[in-house]
Amino acid sequence: MLLKGARCSCCLSAGESSPADKKHPSSTPPPPPTSGSSFVDSCCLPTKRCSHRFIAKPCAIKLGVQDRGPHRAQPNAILEKVFTSITKCPDGRRLEGLSKQLDWDVRKIQRWFRHRRNQDKPTILTKFCESMWRFTFYLSIFSYGLKFIWSPLTSSLFCYYIMELAFYWSLMFSQFTDIKRKDFLIMFVHHLATIGLITFSYMNNMLRVGTLVLCLHDASDFLLEAAKLANYAKYQRLCDATFILFGVVFIVTRLGIYPFWILNTTLFESWELIGPYPSWWLFNGLLVTLQVLHIIWSCLIIRIAYKALLRGKVSKDDRSDVESSSEEDDMTSNSTKGIFSTSSNGANRINGHVASTQWAEEE
Repeated sequence: MLLKGARCSCCLSAGESSPADKKHPSSTPPPPPTSGSSFVDSCCLPTKRCSHRFIAKPCAIKLGVQDRGPHRAQPNAILEKVFTSITKCPDGRRLEGLSKQLDWDVRKIQRWFRHRRNQDKPTILTKFCESMWRFTFYLSIFSYGLKFIWSPLTSSLFCYYIMELAFYWSLMFSQFTDIKRKDFLIMFVHHLATIGLITFSYMNNMLRVGTLVLCLHDASDFLLEAAKLANYAKYQRLCDATFILFGVVFIVTRLGIYPFWILNTTLFESWELIGPYPSWWLFNGLLVTLQVLHIIWSCLIIRIAYKALLRGKVSKDDRSDVESSSEEDDMTSNSTKGIFSTSSNGANRINGHVASTQWAEEE
């Protein structure tokens, strides 16, 4: 039934309605959402702040999550001036000069700059609150979106689309204010493709396939956030089990159902039924872009799981902050073990959408 619904919606051109909509003329959705920015300002951001203050923070305190940030750099006026006025990552020549000026070892100066760069990173409590907000949203929107897969399209579908659109706009904006990660470009492309697909599918009345794609992606996202919450609360076994479940669901939905069900319908079956039309190329181009990102993230998940099986812990996250929190010279032999272990400053090894996949925060 899902495949039939997806096929029908994929084959609709702009302005047309599906057979289900013709039987229910009152269920025609309202005008398409052109931007989620106003909804972000009026609803999404205030809801997020209330969630952090009245739900996430009390839960974190009850679970014993500490409001502890990264190790702070030793106060030094000369190094601080270089950091703020000249460069945050001095080269070898400058390090040698500073070493002679301060009579410090070069390695000590490198460590100071690393600690100084890490000072602005969020605390564990802040990360817990952010993951709690995302977990609540992903789980709620996934449960809410399931009803649109089988039922006739109603005006409430507009609310579903505008909430998804507003959330991804907020992720797009927050990327430029959060700590920059190695997968910044991947996540940026993902958010652009997602926003384009949400808007495009609504404007072209491809509502069935749009709903299927959204639900398929939300199915695994809340599991990643649950694993991160367990990680911050130091429930390692629960964290590992949840992450394994997330990896299985992610690979099944995005390397199994998505390409062999969704893409097969939009690419090949729609071509056979009605042939390509102008918007067909853009729509499928965005869907294929998402599939390429799915393959990249799946490889990262498999790599992390493989390292965990060999070593009993994850030694390095390929998607972690650009300013790596591992700090090899500061790590000791009693580092936390587990598939989703934490680093010396409490930063989770798998941030972003998947993560922040992900990663990757998080497709």
